[in-house]
Amino acid sequence: MELKDLTQTTKAVVAVKAVQAALFRSVYLWMTFALAITGLVALYVADSPSLFAALVQERFAFLGLVLAELALVWYLSARIDRLSVTTATIMYIVYSMLNGVVLSFIFLLYTTASIATTFFVTAGTFGIMSLWGYVSKKDLTRIGSLCFMALIGLILATVVNYFIGSAFMDMVISWVGVLVFVGLTAYDTQKIKRLIQTEGYEVNDSTQKIALMGALTLYLDFINLFLYLLRLMGDRK
Repeated sequence: MELKDLTQTTKAVVAVKAVQAALFRSVYLWMTFALAITGLVALYVADSPSLFAALVQERFAFLGLVLAELALVWYLSARIDRLSVTTATIMYIVYSMLNGVVLSFIFLLYTTASIATTFFVTAGTFGIMSLWGYVSKKDLTRIGSLCFMALIGLILATVVNYFIGSAFMDMVISWVGVLVFVGLTAYDTQKIKRLIQTEGYEVNDSTQKIALMGALTLYLDFINLFLYLLRLMGDRK
């Protein structure tokens, strides 16, 4: 290979790595943006007595919001390839807003100070595990599979305990939930990194949607980790 060809190849590799780094930054920027929207909406609803009262009293309205969230995530995940970047982005923002409305209930149950403390603990834990997932040379697929299986069991246990109402079981569920989403944070980060390295040769609609879905995945990991930690650390009113 001639020196000129080698130089061009090196430049191409550097350019691709720059694109991949930019896409991965977009993942964290979009995740942070969604968390900010969720937090601001939750605070706004919690500070609006009439709106908050309506949300608490109207159970069907609250259930409708939860179902709308689930439907939106399912639709976005299933149809992302057919959606435009603009449409996918709008749906992502709408979801973060809906989640803010739903999560406003935590201000009814827990003190503001404990919510803030738990948020910072969650951010630190998430950051450490996400960094590990990004830099680790170990294949975390097995950890991810175990976490998904544990998540199914966690959901079933939560449903059962809803009827039993065991405080001990609730504590166990919370600890398992923390471990599950700590593991998923590392696994999902590595999975997103590998996907970007496979597909991210240029910034286009396809790779931007990959970054957006990556942001949604990590956003959900963060929110769930926060909620389980809050059940363990939060001071109830």
